[in-house]
Amino acid sequence: MPQMLALVILLIILFLGDVVSTRTKAWIPSMFVCAVLFLFGYWTFFPKDIVARSGIPDVVAVMFMYLLIVNMGTLLSVKELLRQWKTILISLMGIIGIILITIVIGYLFFDYNMVIVAIPPLVGGIVSAIIMAQGATDAGLNNLAVFAIIIYVMQGFIGYPLTSIMLKREGRKVLQKYRAGTWSSAEDDQANIKSKAEVVTDENPMPQLFAKIPASYNSTYFIFLRIAIMGFLAYLCSTILKPIVNISPFVLCLLFGVIASSVGFLERHPLKKAGGFGIAVMGLMLFVFNTLSKATPQMVVELIIPLIVFILAAVVGMFIFSVIVGMALKVSKEMAFSIALTALYGFPADYIITTEVINNLTKDQAEKEVLTSHMLPPMLIGGFISVTIVSVVLAGIMVNMIVGPLTPVH
Repeated sequence: MPQMLALVILLIILFLGDVVSTRTKAWIPSMFVCAVLFLFGYWTFFPKDIVARSGIPDVVAVMFMYLLIVNMGTLLSVKELLRQWKTILISLMGIIGIILITIVIGYLFFDYNMVIVAIPPLVGGIVSAIIMAQGATDAGLNNLAVFAIIIYVMQGFIGYPLTSIMLKREGRKVLQKYRAGTWSSAEDDQANIKSKAEVVTDENPMPQLFAKIPASYNSTYFIFLRIAIMGFLAYLCSTILKPIVNISPFVLCLLFGVIASSVGFLERHPLKKAGGFGIAVMGLMLFVFNTLSKATPQMVVELIIPLIVFILAAVVGMFIFSVIVGMALKVSKEMAFSIALTALYGFPADYIITTEVINNLTKDQAEKEVLTSHMLPPMLIGGFISVTIVSVVLAGIMVNMIVGPLTPVH
């Protein structure tokens, strides 16, 4: 398959996802549509390396990941991060719900090793799925190695539409109050929204640290350079700290993006200003869907029952625990459940689904700012807490709990 034909086919899939999402007003998220079409493609005529053939090999996708996560960090302020303590608690309680309910249900119907292998991927993240798959392979449990990957691949099929439904319900309630003049929130007040809008405009063409440099020097390359510097510092810090504590460079990218924006090293949403945001999201989306190449029809058939049981148990667990702690913290059940659901997919799906819902709920820019300020920060933080941090830690612990050949618990 020629490179440009591969690219055209993949872009058709991404475009169809957008069309279906727009026509259904985000009731059917584009991520879900694309995942179904990619799965169909891999099961029929797609070469397994179609994404790499199209021009997005893994190394390019990782570059996009660094750039995008630093960019996401610039959308949050230090004050916002401190304010998101409720989000962190909800995310952690959702993870506890996943673990407890999965253990209870899993031990009733399945083997010990299957339960152990399933939990880290259910909390989210390809890294945790790969760790558990490798551990299962080393223990001679090849079917469970496939199971770890297929859980990661398939759980978004539940997470995408559920999140879209929850966010649409939350967004409608917020818009109803905003239009009635009764919307009031410490996190989302009008002064905060106004200040965000001002930062994005061209009234401040240069970040604060470079205010004395003529705006004409703030070229695309200068913006990319500053984003790349933050990404490199995140990688460097992760490498230096590795003997002491294993922190993902992507977690540090988010933190460094927040710091860089706060001190005036980066403007808000620099990738958008540099004109690179769209292609970066496209590349990362293709990289995420590329994992579907590992899921064969035979694997899905053999593992369909445990797959459904474990994913449903995880969803029930995160719903119960996130809603309870959300009620205690005076966070709506829709928002609390949405935050917990980010464990099923993480970044960039959390960003894409949230913005997709917002764009379908309203065309008014002021209303979009209200919804973005209310929903996007907790969704991003929730995804990073569960997928990028906790799932990797869990995998590092639980991979050592695999005991070799399958041992029935009954």
